[in-house]
Amino acid sequence: MRRFLVCCFLVCCSFHEVALCVDRPAIRLHVDASDYARNIFHVTEVIPVSPGPLTLVFPEWIPGNHRPSGPIANLTGIRFQGDGKDLTWVRDPVDMYAFHLQVPTDVHSITASFDQLTYEGSAGASGASASTQVLDINWNQVVLYPAGNNSDAVRIAPSIDLPSSWRHATALVPLFQSGSGNKRTIGFRETSLTTLVDSPLIAGQHFRRIELTTEAPPHALDMVAESVAALQISTADITAYKNLVAEAGALFGARHYQHYDFLLTLSDEVGHHGLEHHESSDNSVGERTLIDPKRRLLEAGLLPHEYVHSWNGKYRRPAGLATANYQQPMIGDLLWVYEGLTDYLGNVLTARSGLWSPEEYREQLAETAATMDHTAGRSWRPLEDTAVSVQLLRMMGPEWQSWRRSLDYYPEGELIWLEVDARIRQLTNGKRSLDDFCRIFHGGQSGPPTVLPYTFDDLMKALNQVAPFDWASLLRERVKTIQPHAPLEGVARGGWQLIYNDQPNLMVQTSEKIGERVNLLFSLGFSLDKNGEFIDVVPGSPAYAAGIGPGMKLLAINSRRWSRERLHDAIQTAKTAHQPIELLIENKQFFRTYTIPYYEGEKYPHLERASSEPDRLSDILKPLAH
Repeated sequence: MRRFLVCCFLVCCSFHEVALCVDRPAIRLHVDASDYARNIFHVTEVIPVSPGPLTLVFPEWIPGNHRPSGPIANLTGIRFQGDGKDLTWVRDPVDMYAFHLQVPTDVHSITASFDQLTYEGSAGASGASASTQVLDINWNQVVLYPAGNNSDAVRIAPSIDLPSSWRHATALVPLFQSGSGNKRTIGFRETSLTTLVDSPLIAGQHFRRIELTTEAPPHALDMVAESVAALQISTADITAYKNLVAEAGALFGARHYQHYDFLLTLSDEVGHHGLEHHESSDNSVGERTLIDPKRRLLEAGLLPHEYVHSWNGKYRRPAGLATANYQQPMIGDLLWVYEGLTDYLGNVLTARSGLWSPEEYREQLAETAATMDHTAGRSWRPLEDTAVSVQLLRMMGPEWQSWRRSLDYYPEGELIWLEVDARIRQLTNGKRSLDDFCRIFHGGQSGPPTVLPYTFDDLMKALNQVAPFDWASLLRERVKTIQPHAPLEGVARGGWQLIYNDQPNLMVQTSEKIGERVNLLFSLGFSLDKNGEFIDVVPGSPAYAAGIGPGMKLLAINSRRWSRERLHDAIQTAKTAHQPIELLIENKQFFRTYTIPYYEGEKYPHLERASSEPDRLSDILKPLAH
């Protein structure tokens, strides 16, 4: 959490607002989640105030989303009362997240009541917050607070109603439980608004908690699921998650939390996401993820990624993202560090802990490298602009993604930080690595959550402590300039090279089967959904040259109804017979045959050992703690 040496935060007098002072009683926040099955939460707040003008705000810029994703449109049934009488309120005509009202004389607290519709957009994730068996509450959904205050200075006493038979997990400290019958109330220790928003809660009928450590600080994997069967995690995976905790400790050398909970929701009904917090992470995946090997493979890196964020993103945070409250806009130019470095370290820890084998890690890295190298938009858009534009790009669908670019600071950031790691190892003859940077930059003293903001210059200083080099020029070139090809220098310096052949990439093949789609981005240059609709087409690819675009629908291949198998067969036949592929395509009720003269066969990315360099990549994946 952000710690600031202040006693009170007052807004400028010209605004004539009433601000909350730290010596006021806490806001009492109560959430009735008993209507969870209909995805509606009923909220009551008792807010200490002073007579006069007052502005209350709903959290807008949500940490971890890096954008104004607070679900304000789902805030309904708003009512304010003072001394038992309704108070008139007006929404700000410019700031849709602000509500203005007048507090009468002699009224020192008001009651705010409203409903939050939670069928989508809880904290920037798509999908519902609850089903008939589970719920996942992000407190930013259900709180209003006086404008003009630092979130550290706003005190909250939260409580929630849950079904009596349900169990729950959260990083908040429990204070009491009460109630009988079908509903019980759980109260938590008074805390800051910062800590509240940083401490999501999951609950469900089917719950399982697994302790991951025996020593302090305690770590646990808390799971809720739609069924008992979904909770049957394997012994090998439990061991791997225990290894993950140990490996993270060895990597960073300090822990900036007093306890840590991996919150995991297993549901096909609740929106899928991963969101980082200081003392927990909020993760939601498909119901069968732990018991289906294919789904487990694809999601293995989620918890390690969000866990790394406790150090890289929560403790060390770019200055532009370390805002004073949830109304202050964030600046995301360093998201290639916040998310890109986390992507790199999270995937490395996934391999070091045993959640992935080295081969699985390399297949993931090959897919990432190939996808970035086949992203046409890199010819006009530098990587940093994908970070600065996060609040726009997160709203866009997959159509024309290759040309527009997407949140590429994640995967391309992974490639950049692999290069940094490999260069450090090369410069120091294997004596130092990015592990040393992590201990210098993210380590320090263990203790309760805190935030230490940084700038680009701070990063360069720490890197030069590890291995003197012109890191600033290298990273500015990678991030700020147009790069027609993906940064593959890290793969090469790691002792490997990116190749393509007709053998399916494990990650591509698995995601095709799970997602019921076809990925031919590296050959014909397009991807399809299960209905034959074109998801994306890569500019410059054979399909693009033929005139095909996203939104069209494939009906037939070489005069025969299309299927995934026939599409792959057609690519192979075109190679051996040197005959073009003919696709019958529907486009807005019009039909046309498109001819693609492509004869190079299937292309899937893999990493192949290059003997010109030592195998530094294998060294990177070696466990530190076990």
